[in-house]
Amino acid sequence: MATTVSITSSYAGEAASGYVSAMLLSGNTIANGLIEVKPNIKFKEVLRRLEIDSIVANATCDFADTSTITTTERTIVPKSLQVNLEVCKTSFRNDWDAISMGISAFDNVPKTFSDYVIGQISAKIAAKTEIDVWSGTAGAGEFDGFQTLLVADSAHTGSKKIAGEAVTAANVTTQLGLVIDAIPEQLLQDEGLYVYVANNIYRAYKRALGGFGASGLGANGFDGKGNNQDIDAVMFDGIKIVPVNGLPSNRMIATTKSNLFFGTGLLSDYNEVKTIDMADLDGSQNFRFIARYTAAVQYAVVEDIVSFGLAL
Repeated sequence: MATTVSITSSYAGEAASGYVSAMLLSGNTIANGLIEVKPNIKFKEVLRRLEIDSIVANATCDFADTSTITTTERTIVPKSLQVNLEVCKTSFRNDWDAISMGISAFDNVPKTFSDYVIGQISAKIAAKTEIDVWSGTAGAGEFDGFQTLLVADSAHTGSKKIAGEAVTAANVTTQLGLVIDAIPEQLLQDEGLYVYVANNIYRAYKRALGGFGASGLGANGFDGKGNNQDIDAVMFDGIKIVPVNGLPSNRMIATTKSNLFFGTGLLSDYNEVKTIDMADLDGSQNFRFIARYTAAVQYAVVEDIVSFGLAL
């Protein structure tokens, strides 16, 4: 049976939130809970930080302040973004026919061809969002990622801003050690503390664990199995090492996940997801995909962040 490809559909405001969620929240970083998500920012939101100095004092009969509270804040302002895309229906028709007939590796069959198209394009948007979270720059179609924000932040300096170098299996343990040693002491016992690393650093560390680096593990590496092993929950000095697709090669960022935020307005009236079948308008086999949404990232406390290689 021929596929019906009348795909004009429109979702706006709250009705579009499910589709926008799929676009923005299914990338590796957000889907795996590696940073915090603020989902309902209408315009902007203030991230406040409270600092309290010595809080305990010797007891007296009178009331006297025992400490000073200092409040600082950073603001997360989601940027308005859009996707306007025109593609030919035949680019998707064969795959959709296979799915609808059960001749496919897909477990869940989209209810309509329109849902299938939205899903395919949403995956591309999710991958782009993953990159922007870490290394985006606020140019056309992007928002500033954590790397860009840190480079521009004059307060991010000193021992917590490590110049870095190219990382290999031979030097990866030394470079990871530099990052770990720069993390503030009060964060070391936090279960949400991560070292977010570029994929090449993650591979280098696993090869070092397999015995292919100057790590003192010997030729057979961790557990005597070389690289023929499944090393889950990779850690260094008891701290989780997490690869993220958005960090360029030889970059690392260490902090707690509660210090990193992704903001968007899932329930915003600005959200829109639309597909338009152009056959009824100009007789072509094209359709147009339109999406509008907001997104941004921000950190709360720059003093709690260690970076490596941001200027490489």
